[in-house]
Amino acid sequence: MSLYAIGDLHLAFSVDKPMDIFGRVWKNHEKKIWKYWNKRVTDRDTVVITGDHSWGRNLEQSRKDLDFIAELPGRKILLRGNHDMFWDAKKTRQLNEQFRGRLEFLQNNFFTCQGYALVGTKGYCYEGLDTYEHFEKIRNRELERLRISFEEARAAGEENYIMFLHYPPTSIGEAESPFTRMAELYGASQVIYSHCHGKARFDDSFKGYVNGIEYKLVSGDYLNFKPELILE
Repeated sequence: MSLYAIGDLHLAFSVDKPMDIFGRVWKNHEKKIWKYWNKRVTDRDTVVITGDHSWGRNLEQSRKDLDFIAELPGRKILLRGNHDMFWDAKKTRQLNEQFRGRLEFLQNNFFTCQGYALVGTKGYCYEGLDTYEHFEKIRNRELERLRISFEEARAAGEENYIMFLHYPPTSIGEAESPFTRMAELYGASQVIYSHCHGKARFDDSFKGYVNGIEYKLVSGDYLNFKPELILE
């Protein structure tokens, strides 16, 4: 009963979005996902997928991508990424109802695995694509969603936490952030994130132990689409 994580599957079975234009590692990446997932993950295991599941612009366009994920072995918990247009944050409960028994959606809630509460939100970091004021507005919204996730778990009596984000926990060059401080405040043992693509971006944020918390990057291309073991 192991816990794994991987992010940025970027599936596009119903839309025209070839991924191999971003490098050789993306060539036939759907086949790599299927191959390595089936080699590593059993039906007894849990996998958290840290966002950017589908290029579909709505649920109908994303249906085949989500079905592909649902057919993979194990329990699948999905986190919202910046490209997941099918997922209206206000309708997470409806997604959990619609995909009950097949997929679970992590937003303003939590799930448990092996004595840990799995908490998380999309997160946000500054990439110079918007004004700093807009960045702070989005970041504060995501921090509140993360706080709700932690507090829901705490209210249920959970004491051990693993924190999941789509975006890295810090902006480039930051030695800390509100996300890392929240992880420390609640005593998370690990922070798992993705979003960083290509060798030039793999060191954008923390990897390894910082202030007693283990940080792991699980972007699909960083892992060559092999799910990363989080808990034995």
